[in-house]
Amino acid sequence: MYPHERSLVQKWKGKPFVIVGVNSDKDLRILRKVLKDKKLTWPSFFDGGGIGGPIATQWGVAGWPTVYVLDAEGRIRYKNARGKKLGEAVDTLMAELEQKGQ
Repeated sequence: MYPHERSLVQKWKGKPFVIVGVNSDKDLRILRKVLKDKKLTWPSFFDGGGIGGPIATQWGVAGWPTVYVLDAEGRIRYKNARGKKLGEAVDTLMAELEQKGQ
């Protein structure tokens, strides 16, 4: 999953695109190790472990990984799009932005 996300970050560098991670590992040290070992460059928040953390609760996350793709207005447009489908979802939203002149 991380290589594909890295490729999206590179593809859309300098454009209005961002990946934000939310991590549910039980120990913050695990998150720090993953960020370092996997060379993740996007922001990633620690949610206190499990699906009962405040971020997961507010967003209705029932399990990990859960992927939400939001548009420029902050609306969830895609849920659980991964791999090729994630890339297609982002391409679609970026095309919409370009049509609006953003």
